[in-house]
Amino acid sequence: MATETTLKDALDFLEQERDISRDAIFAAIEDSLMKACKKLFLSTENIRIEIDKEECIYHVWAEKEVLSEEEVVRDDEIEISLEDARALKPDAKVGDLIEVEVDPKKFSRIVTQDAKNVITQKLREEERTTVYNQFVKKHREIVTGVIQRRVNKGWSVNLGKTDALLPDSETVPSEHLKTGSRVKVYVLEVKSTTKGAKITVSRTHPELVKRLFEDEVTEIKDGTVEIMNIAREPGSRTKISVVSYNENVDPVGACVGVNGIRVNAIVNELYGEKIDIINWDENPGELIRNSLSPAKIVNVFANPEEKTANVVVPDNQLSLAIGKAGQNARLAAKLTGYKIDIKSETQAQDAFGFRLEDYMSDGEEEYYEEEYETEYSDEAASGEAYEEAPTEGSNGEAEE
Repeated sequence: MATETTLKDALDFLEQERDISRDAIFAAIEDSLMKACKKLFLSTENIRIEIDKEECIYHVWAEKEVLSEEEVVRDDEIEISLEDARALKPDAKVGDLIEVEVDPKKFSRIVTQDAKNVITQKLREEERTTVYNQFVKKHREIVTGVIQRRVNKGWSVNLGKTDALLPDSETVPSEHLKTGSRVKVYVLEVKSTTKGAKITVSRTHPELVKRLFEDEVTEIKDGTVEIMNIAREPGSRTKISVVSYNENVDPVGACVGVNGIRVNAIVNELYGEKIDIINWDENPGELIRNSLSPAKIVNVFANPEEKTANVVVPDNQLSLAIGKAGQNARLAAKLTGYKIDIKSETQAQDAFGFRLEDYMSDGEEEYYEEEYETEYSDEAASGEAYEEAPTEGSNGEAEE
């Protein structure tokens, strides 16, 4: 019989701190003992190992054949004299096979060290497997990590039990990451390798924004509000469309939060990236109208079959609708899946004979004239006011 007074403590540590199961640890111990026995006895065919997992005690038994009084024991690893056999088992007879416990002292220091190495290797393999299984479940989720250091074409991010790679291609150029800073990252890929789990994370993936909203907004967690689509240009602007399945819950308001507390928390996590939250609508015309916010729209002519749309805006809203470098129109196209062609009222009238008054009810004309006499500026859904810089050209077209 052999026991280690600190074995229980070691098992508790490995199980709690490294998340390695006791069964895996005992399997490693049994395997190491078998290999030690093979080195000591050259064979393990007659060896049996018994482990008491509750008491953390193990026994190594060697099965030996009982010889007659006339026979001489030539190999005490597999043979035992009748006298010695009866000392262990009084009714032992010649030819019986009896189990004799192996004295742990018979294991030399070299054999013991080999056994220790086997256990260490097995535990490392088990820890790698545990880490892989833990993070493969977090694939396409967000985790919090600490920036460690620069590595080849990226950053090493510590996730607690392992490190992940944040490639330069998955970082936002405008974000100045620093060693020691805590960041939330999107788990892009988890691979199992001979050296353990290889984890790749991202700060640019659109799903990162979606997961941040899912964590921050209670109504999204419980399914009352759903994010229908998302379009992102990392570090600059994101547009998301949301819908509510409860008529008493405003989906945009739920995502913004009181005084913008919810969306601002996400904006801060994204180092100031602007976020537009719009109402999703099953009517493509209304969806496109919403997606071009903050610009005011006169009318939308959508073709669902061809996934195209012509949008008419007031003359002084064209630059705002297109956005700086075409960003607003481009994100709207990604969000809706439509190829969007934006024209001012003047351009539309010249091209199609479009007249604003044809699409107004009584009393609306005066409203539009007053509304657009002054330069337009709006508050984004995030609650932050911004104005788009004018773009070159007289009209804008954006593709998905």
